[in-house]
Amino acid sequence: MYRETILVLSHAVNRHKETLQTLKCRLREATYGLSMQVIALKTSLIKPDDDLVAALIQAVERQRLRLNDGDILAISSKAVASADGRIVKMKEVSVSKTAEELAKKHALEPEFVELVLMEADKIYGGVEKAILTLKDNALAINAGVDHKNAPVGCAALLPLNPQRRAESLQEETKRRVGRDVGVLIVDSSVAPLRMGTRGVAIGVAGFKPIIDCRGKRDLFQKPLLITRHAVADDLASVAHLVMGQAGESTPAALIRGAPVTIVRSASIDEMKISPDKCVYIKAFRASTEGMK
Repeated sequence: MYRETILVLSHAVNRHKETLQTLKCRLREATYGLSMQVIALKTSLIKPDDDLVAALIQAVERQRLRLNDGDILAISSKAVASADGRIVKMKEVSVSKTAEELAKKHALEPEFVELVLMEADKIYGGVEKAILTLKDNALAINAGVDHKNAPVGCAALLPLNPQRRAESLQEETKRRVGRDVGVLIVDSSVAPLRMGTRGVAIGVAGFKPIIDCRGKRDLFQKPLLITRHAVADDLASVAHLVMGQAGESTPAALIRGAPVTIVRSASIDEMKISPDKCVYIKAFRASTEGMK
């Protein structure tokens, strides 16, 4: 009788926990996007082998805040690269003839261009100080290689595997604070015929990076046919805005109340499309072939 009573109470408690968790999820979904906060997080200079998760948690605590379920930590790719030791001394780079030719053509250092060649999957062309490349099935300027916020005489590379790194940061953050926190690794990018950089997601964990809006109805009840919402890129841009671009020492941002769907498994690959389905690549190829 005693054991039966314990089992009944245990089942009741479990049901109560499940109901409470469901209510919390519904409350988060109902309020997401109504009042989103984006808070810049200052840290000390991130160096190779630094404990990046500890630095982020400390930055949050300095704001007199605590991480909550559903929060998203947006982290600059440069901070992740620095912690991972992805900083290269230019004087240690051996330069090829191809790099010398491209460097002269685009007014860049030969050593820098050599790193671009090493990191890029494909080279398309470029302008002064910028080479358009394909890296990890995404268009990237200089294959993500950058002098900015790297030590003098050095260049920073992108994290070796941004998606896996986002997942490991999320797992370690949950282990330390006991909360389901999303992680977003942010890099800078540009858009065709637009001046200036913007944020772009290169690694995501803990929330769906894209929302498929096909089939939904617009204001006039017409069905959406091709629209997908790049939520992760939107969040990367807003984090990019508060992080700054120079010596602000704000390599991360806390995003709270974002209109996202929390999931256990997510990947940046959900946002990628093949070159033959990209409107820019396909149109430029057709235009080039038409001029022959």
